[in-house]
Amino acid sequence: MSQLVKELGEKALLERLQQFCPPDVVGDDAAVIATQPGKSLVVTTDMLVDGVHFSDRTTSPEDAGWRAAAANLSDLAAMGAYPLGITIALGIPGDTSITWIEQLYQGITQCLQKFATTVIGGDVCRSPVKTIAITAFGEVDPKYTIRRSTAQVGDAIVVTGVHGASRAGLELLLQPELRQTLSNSAQQRLIQAHQRPQPRLDVLPVLWEVICQTKNTSDRIRVAGMDSSDGLADAVLQICQMSQVGARVERSLIPLPDELKNWSSQQALDWALYGGEDFELVLCLPRDSAQALVQHLGNGAAIVGEITNDPAVYLIDQTRKIPDEVLSLKRGFQHF
Repeated sequence: MSQLVKELGEKALLERLQQFCPPDVVGDDAAVIATQPGKSLVVTTDMLVDGVHFSDRTTSPEDAGWRAAAANLSDLAAMGAYPLGITIALGIPGDTSITWIEQLYQGITQCLQKFATTVIGGDVCRSPVKTIAITAFGEVDPKYTIRRSTAQVGDAIVVTGVHGASRAGLELLLQPELRQTLSNSAQQRLIQAHQRPQPRLDVLPVLWEVICQTKNTSDRIRVAGMDSSDGLADAVLQICQMSQVGARVERSLIPLPDELKNWSSQQALDWALYGGEDFELVLCLPRDSAQALVQHLGNGAAIVGEITNDPAVYLIDQTRKIPDEVLSLKRGFQHF
C-alpha cells in the first residue's frame, strides 16, 4: 500500500518532488532562470486555500487578496528580485458572490500598485473550495541574487523588522477576549500586521547601497537569505541547512512588537520564532555590512545572531539564566 501524504509530512514530500526538478533551480524562495547577460528571470508560485490560509472569520476578501499578492512579492524580495507582474489561477464554487471576487482582486491590485506591478493574466475554474494560486515574475541582476545556500561561518544574522505581530493579530481575531489588555490602536496594528503584511522590497535598494559602500562590487555580492513567512526559526534553519552551517540566535535580540511587551514573554517569543507570516527578510552577511544595514533600516531591524560551524541551530541566553535550546523545523506550521 502506498504511503499517505499525512504520514510522510510536508518537508519530506517537497524533498521527493524536488527530484523532478533541476537541482540548481529549486531550493530557494523562487526559481532563477538566466535569460540574457546581466538579467535573470525569477519565478515563484504560492497558493492560498479557504479554511487553511484565510477564512471569512478573520479575513475580508480584500485582505485575502492583499495577503495572496504579498506572499509572492515577499518571495521575490527574498531573492533580491524586483517584480514584473503576476498571473492568478482562481478556483471558486459556483455559488461564490461576484462581489467577493471583485473585492478579492481589489485587494490584490492595492498591494501590487504599491510596487508598480500589475496582473498580466490567469485562469478561472470551478472548485469545491475557494483557492487563489498566484505566480509572480521578477527580475534580478545575477550578481545581486540572494540565495539560501551562501551563508558562511562568522556572518551576522539580520532580521529586517519585528516578529510575532502577525500571529498576535490572528489570535486577536480568533480570541476577542485577548483584546482586553490592549488599546484599540494597539489591537489594530497587530490585526493589520496579519491582514495586510508588507513585503520588504523596500529593503533591497538599501541593502545594495550598504554592500556597495562596504565591499568591492566588482565581484559577485554574497548575501544569504529568505523571508520569514513560515517563522523566524524556519528561516534560520532553512538557510543553515542549505548552507551546511549552524547558528546561534540570541533570544534577547529578537525584535518583538511593543504591543506584546505586557504579554507572556515566552508566548511572544514562540510567536516570533514559529508564528509565521511576518514577511520580513532574514539575511546573513558580513558583520560590518550587517551593522550598517540595521542602522540604515531602523524600525525593528536587528542583528539576532551569528552563523557557526556547529551544524545545530541554538537559541541562546547571553545571561545563561535559560539553557540553550535547539531550534527545530518540527515546531513550525506544516500542512501535513
